[in-house]
Amino acid sequence: MVEITSTREWKGAAGSVVSWAPTPASRAALDSAPLSEVPASHQQEQHLRSFREHAYAGLEMERLLVLGWDVPGRCDVRAMTHVINGHLRRHDTYGSWFAFDDDDQVVRRAVADSADIVLAPEQLGLMEPERWREQVLHVAGPLQWDCFGFTVVQRPDHFSLYVSIDHLHLDAMFVVLLFVEIQHAYAALVDGRAPLRLPEAGSYLDYCVRQRAYSSRLTLDDPEVAGWLDFLRANGGTLPQFPLPLGDSATTCLGDLVTVTLMDAHETDRFESACMSVGSRFLGGVLACAAITEHELAGTESYNVITPTTTRTTPADFTTTGWFTGVVPISIPVAGRTFADIAVDAQYCFDRRLLLAHVPVELALALAGSVSGIRPPEPGVPMLSYLDTGLPPLTPATLAEWRAHQGRLYLNRGVAKQIGMWVTRTDTGTTLTVAFPDNAEAGASVAKYTRGMVEVCRRVVAATSGGRA
Repeated sequence: MVEITSTREWKGAAGSVVSWAPTPASRAALDSAPLSEVPASHQQEQHLRSFREHAYAGLEMERLLVLGWDVPGRCDVRAMTHVINGHLRRHDTYGSWFAFDDDDQVVRRAVADSADIVLAPEQLGLMEPERWREQVLHVAGPLQWDCFGFTVVQRPDHFSLYVSIDHLHLDAMFVVLLFVEIQHAYAALVDGRAPLRLPEAGSYLDYCVRQRAYSSRLTLDDPEVAGWLDFLRANGGTLPQFPLPLGDSATTCLGDLVTVTLMDAHETDRFESACMSVGSRFLGGVLACAAITEHELAGTESYNVITPTTTRTTPADFTTTGWFTGVVPISIPVAGRTFADIAVDAQYCFDRRLLLAHVPVELALALAGSVSGIRPPEPGVPMLSYLDTGLPPLTPATLAEWRAHQGRLYLNRGVAKQIGMWVTRTDTGTTLTVAFPDNAEAGASVAKYTRGMVEVCRRVVAATSGGRA
């Protein structure tokens, strides 16, 4: 993941469109797939329940990760068909679909032989931008098997490949790796080389089994659950709220995105030096700047937020797509403290609570159902994510290839009631992207917040460089 863009900002010329869809035989095989004993992951189950809740209300949910990149020349449709089917068969998460049984439990059906997964190309002809964008986003919901799509838009000298996958089967960490897998496999075929031999992928189904076995043993007495309850109590018994107004939460509105530059490459290096000099890391410094920003804008005396991290733990996990993401609760005092104090505390809090990412907060809330004062969250929960694109599994070479192909990541616009923030460090600097409800009050609050965050980060840089930011 490098830069996130809303599909509202989508740009691109008209082109001849090819899209891939399951063959009738493949769809029949998947529709009749047997019940599987492998449970849905906690992430998948929560996603499916949220999707159903939105659907009952007639609302669209933000659920698709759409990545696109450009390739010179004309698309070799036969080669691309081979690559797409190879990708879907390689990762076992795509061989499943889900339903709710009579007891309202999520059940999985899984195909016995991945060779039954067969997508075939459909030539859809010339389309104007508005029409091909609709085609790219026309992806089945997560309660259907084929909640993913592959579309090529051919222009005179190049084509764009768009891959649209429901979050059910993909997280942000694997986006660029998915690009590498598909692009390298396609390039090998069109260059006349032997089909690319990729390392064997891990199994998301194995992860689901491991995760459920672990979580089924948890009780209120376990330190991971107790850590979540401590965090909830620090926020009045629930998850924190964004400190600035976001408009009427009872009014439904779509989400919007804004991206600002926090620091250029030089400032980013200086900022890292500031973090390391006080015994923190870049993440601790980012959390400290967010904490100081909130304190200066809203007077909050402590900073409370959830920050995502991967739940991949084995080498095999890092070779497969799936939803391997949990959140770490951060709670640190701010009032009357310096950047150095807050950064060290933030880093320590993250490191100490890292195991809590393997306990979904929904599970902690369910276990605490009889605990006085604990209650479900309300709209407006903030999430702050940090990604350094120079760290494994990403590499500078991978990032350079992504850029060379004009790689981009889009989020579909859906109903938004929370605040998502992504701080991304690349070799060109550090950016902050904020997703928020698309209303005037929330927009003004986010503008104020991003200005404050930029100012705090640059103050840290200026102090580190003796006043020369």
